[in-house]
Amino acid sequence: NLISAFHKSLRGSDPDAALYWLGRMLVAGEDPLYVARRMVRFASEDVGNADPRALSVAVSAMQAFQFVGLPEGNLALAQAAVYLATAPKSNALYAGYGKVRRAIGETGTLPVPLHIRNAPTKMMKDLDYGKGYKYAHDFPDAYVPQAYLPEALRGQVFYRPTERGYEKTIKERLEKWRRLRESMLHDDNKAQS
Repeated sequence: NLISAFHKSLRGSDPDAALYWLGRMLVAGEDPLYVARRMVRFASEDVGNADPRALSVAVSAMQAFQFVGLPEGNLALAQAAVYLATAPKSNALYAGYGKVRRAIGETGTLPVPLHIRNAPTKMMKDLDYGKGYKYAHDFPDAYVPQAYLPEALRGQVFYRPTERGYEKTIKERLEKWRRLRESMLHDDNKAQS
């Protein structure tokens, strides 16, 4: 119950409750590294790219606790708990990875498209491995529209960033790239007709 209350207080952006439940667990003798592991998980599951620093803060708190030990190390855990509670929240990574796992379960192990396969040998080059691959750094903004997913999953969107925190920047970037990709596909279709 205590870890659930702690996790839900973090998710609910309540630093006071998060500190209280953290304190309750530590005073009761809960393994501080168990709490640290839960905060590392929380940083990816509930904060994600809304604040990419959250994962570093949680891992640093765990390492600081391992380095300093009890009782001083508890402050590192408390600092991380307050950071996580006050960070913008997004579960878009968690949801996106869940969609990926379901897609793999439904489609199995689809082949890697030929143009993004590595071709370190002549035989692989003769089999068209890497043929037509466009090196992103050769293009403006280091972006070039090309297919990276297997044919059966083309156009599938797994990660849908929110408008919160840094994910807003990611969302804007992805929307720009999608417009560019659609424009290039439209131009290619026009040239073919």
